Amino acid sequence: MDSRYIELANRIGLGQSNRIAKLFEIIVDPEEAQLLLALPGTPPDLVQTLGFSEAKVASMLQTLFVKGVVFPSLKTDPPIYRMCRDLVQFHDASILWPDSPREFLDLWQDFMEEEWPEVAMTLNKLLPRPFTRVIPVGVTIEAKTHVLAFEDVREIIEKARSLSVTKCTCRLTAHKCDRTLEACLQINRGADYNLARGTGRRLTKEQALEIVRQAEEDGLIHVVMNKQNVDQFICNCCPCCCQTMPILIKNNISVVEPSRFAAKVNPDHCTACGTCLDRCYFGAIAVQENEAAQVDEGRCMGCGLCQVTCPSGALSMEEVRGRDFVPEKLF
Repeated sequence: MDSRYIELANRIGLGQSNRIAKLFEIIVDPEEAQLLLALPGTPPDLVQTLGFSEAKVASMLQTLFVKGVVFPSLKTDPPIYRMCRDLVQFHDASILWPDSPREFLDLWQDFMEEEWPEVAMTLNKLLPRPFTRVIPVGVTIEAKTHVLAFEDVREIIEKARSLSVTKCTCRLTAHKCDRTLEACLQINRGADYNLARGTGRRLTKEQALEIVRQAEEDGLIHVVMNKQNVDQFICNCCPCCCQTMPILIKNNISVVEPSRFAAKVNPDHCTACGTCLDRCYFGAIAVQENEAAQVDEGRCMGCGLCQVTCPSGALSMEEVRGRDFVPEKLF
């Protein structure tokens, strides 16, 4: 393999992975790889460094932007271009490349099955806290303190300047279930970026809220970046295809943090129907015959999916001591 592709894999911390190098080989040709390795830089910088014409550099940057491997910073004039900063950005952006061949998507899934669990375990040890976080469903939560805007999916949408929806990159590659593909909400800069690439569909706030409502009915979990300024996405994750949920459920590797809420059962209202059992992917609920459901707070991720379909209204979400959101401790 051309050493440039190995170096590109190394740039995102995975130089040892033949699969990641091969993914770069599929998505960029040797000249494009040369340009990526010359980043960061402005178009004039790249013209001087590479000896390409201005028109060629401009065309290449646009192509690589659509492919999801370079990103312009509009804070400078001319803009500074940078290649994808890490594995997650490479995964999420490149899979939405409009011309991605099936070989490319299948290789991504092969990586997720064979190498991602070990990479995720390493990240789990290195990062002070998981890089993503569950937030509760968009139903009323009686919190002892104010629910942060960061944790309120409806408020995130209502305050958004720009909204779009993209296909779920995880379900696009894994296709292990028939849940909806068009389910990842992009917020503000993330929306602008995907609309510019042609990989997103613009949404009104009403349309975004409808996607959220449908996602909750379909048993999808809201996940955001684990930081207070939510300006990138709201993923609606399933337990079988997602980057985070399967390795949490099967391998107990925590790359997603629970919300600061947990389900609580009102025993006077619970009919022990068992509806909540199918809605909890984390084994946090148990139902004994003729007894009210019991919630294992330590296993509950605080997604609230059980509350959405409880026919007797016996489930609610309550704050859990020790799950406070502390932004200064995040990476």
